[in-house]
Amino acid sequence: MVGLDTTIINVALPSAQQALGFSDSSRQWAVTLYALAFGSLLLLGGRLGDLVGRRRMFLIGVLGFAVVSAIGGAAPNYAILLVGRGLQGLFAAFLAPATLSLLAVTFHEHPARAKAFGIFSGILGVGGVSGLVLGGVLSEYLSWRYCMFVNLVLAIPALLGGMSLLRGVHSHPTATAGERADLAGAVLSFGGLFGIVFGFSYAESSGWGNVWTITSLVLGAVLMVAFAIVEANVRNPLLPLRILLDRFRGTAFLALALLGAGFVSVFLFLTYFMQTVLGYSPLQTGLAFVPMVAGFIVAVNLASSFLLPRFGARAVVVTGILIGLIGLILIARLGVDATYSAHILPAILIYDFGQGMASAPLFATATRGVEKRDTGIAGALVNAFQQTGYSIGGAVLSTIAASATARYAAANPGAPRVAPLAAVHGYSTAFWCVVGLYGFSALLCLILFPGHPRTQSARNTG
Repeated sequence: MVGLDTTIINVALPSAQQALGFSDSSRQWAVTLYALAFGSLLLLGGRLGDLVGRRRMFLIGVLGFAVVSAIGGAAPNYAILLVGRGLQGLFAAFLAPATLSLLAVTFHEHPARAKAFGIFSGILGVGGVSGLVLGGVLSEYLSWRYCMFVNLVLAIPALLGGMSLLRGVHSHPTATAGERADLAGAVLSFGGLFGIVFGFSYAESSGWGNVWTITSLVLGAVLMVAFAIVEANVRNPLLPLRILLDRFRGTAFLALALLGAGFVSVFLFLTYFMQTVLGYSPLQTGLAFVPMVAGFIVAVNLASSFLLPRFGARAVVVTGILIGLIGLILIARLGVDATYSAHILPAILIYDFGQGMASAPLFATATRGVEKRDTGIAGALVNAFQQTGYSIGGAVLSTIAASATARYAAANPGAPRVAPLAAVHGYSTAFWCVVGLYGFSALLCLILFPGHPRTQSARNTG
């Protein structure tokens, strides 16, 4: 549900706009509100899982997500649709950390743990790609409303399974007796993350010089500094800083943010490229991404079941990032005369294979060695760094692409096919920036990650 709803609404928005009559300028908020609520409430949602129980938060998240999806799908106007999208983000902030922390405490041993996180990574990736395809199919043949109602189909078995199968230790809080929620930390983290995510999202549409963009980013940064000071001194912090200061976990968090920025940009700009340059329909565009699922799943299973136990996180993650980097170089070289079978398909298969190889070890490393009482907040941090990467990456790289497109068009006025050539130049510029992000991520993991699987095993048991 969480993976699906990051992308499914994108394809459905034109149909929803026609039905509900909202403007182009307000259209982005159906996407942005989900990211705002999700990103800014993740730390609180993760800590609540530690305080009141992971299973309970999982069930609340699933049930709440289903109910508000039904509200959004039945929306009589745009305001109710926005309320539904914002509440989806809230319940996703409860659900996602609970899911990761349940996996972390259920699977202790290395082979089973790697396989579990491999399955998790695969399903999350499949959800994101499936959203593009399913959104196109449902919008074209049924109604955009089914892009919200589809969550009911997923929620019912998840809810029944959670009630019947997630019992025992997962039902109880892991916080110590008398421990209370860090309200000051919750308010500061919400305000800081909201300000940062809002600022970068607003910059994408209104520019970096806009007063709201600047104010939001500055205020968000100030609140996050205040949050760090409070967390270092409060008795029961919302975010124990020991989680972030661990070298391996901190590196995994940062790498997930950087790869997340690249991942969302590949989807975003390739979607634009196929629709605006090659003339694909939304459904054709969604179907064009389907082969990425196969490459991602193969890579995740290979990495988690075979490579990670034998070679360790550093070798697998760095190799995966470098393979993804090769795919990105091929994507950055796409031109106006590119064809799907000869140019796009090989590039996205190579890219997503590398992305899948790196993802499972990063998820596992980001939650390895965490004290049981902190598993919820560790799971929240994984999602928070990814969501921040998505928001910042999409906004910054969209601005870079738009600027490069404008410069090319201004330098070549009246040239044949200037519009598609300018657009391709903008996308290519953004993709080369993503190549740089991946190169930096590979170097970071090469230097800071554990080298041999024995190192990880010893750390995990310690």
